[in-house]
Amino acid sequence: MNAPAYSQNPIDGHIDNVTHGLRPPIAIKGKPAVRWTLTERMEYYHVPGVSIAIIDNGQVVWAGGFGVKQAGTTDSVKASTLFQAASISKPITASAALQLVGAEKLSLDEDVNSYLKSWKVPENSFTAQEKVTLRRILSHSAGLTVHGFPGYSSGISTPTLQQILDGEKPANTPAIRVDILPGSLFRYSGGGFSVLQQLLIDMTNEPFPLTMKRLVLEPTGMPLSTSSSPSPIPATRKRPAGTMAEVWC
Repeated sequence: MNAPAYSQNPIDGHIDNVTHGLRPPIAIKGKPAVRWTLTERMEYYHVPGVSIAIIDNGQVVWAGGFGVKQAGTTDSVKASTLFQAASISKPITASAALQLVGAEKLSLDEDVNSYLKSWKVPENSFTAQEKVTLRRILSHSAGLTVHGFPGYSSGISTPTLQQILDGEKPANTPAIRVDILPGSLFRYSGGGFSVLQQLLIDMTNEPFPLTMKRLVLEPTGMPLSTSSSPSPIPATRKRPAGTMAEVWC
């Protein structure tokens, strides 16, 4: 296991807790406290590499990389190594949408079809009764399908956003549609956030990565984060102090 590749004012006790003091989810009263090392947990879950940051009072006070980028190699993970953030991108995208709500350019409770221009949520018997709204998309209660996305291997054709929305090849997921009454129940929907992505594109008239950079990533000091895939950020670019690196979609 390689040592942390980056640190800024390390807090020894916190770092030791990360590397040698991980706790199981359940503690049994009367039993000795269990502590795991990071190395043990990485081996247990077959994780070749991780990047970890310690945040104190809203500030990154330490960050380090452990292990390697790919199993069987010696290319070490650094604090600046880009990882796919997967569904962590949902609350970040929600933050961009709420910026537009705060600017009174979007309403939480308006029919999203009143904002969508290049694609519309297809109407059916369910949307005739209740509408798909931003509030319902953000709370996973809009009745939209497609729980999650398996992604696409490098080197193969990737679909456009509208092909994903309509389930057209080369998309590898079904069409995103309303199949239960909007507002009737919670059901996790990655598909709903694809609709939100299209909504943000139509409302801002700019590429989605640019919107995310302008509304969220730059204001929050995340210059190495991006919603573009593949990442436009060179892997050799130096990581500014106090920032974290990720790539998400």
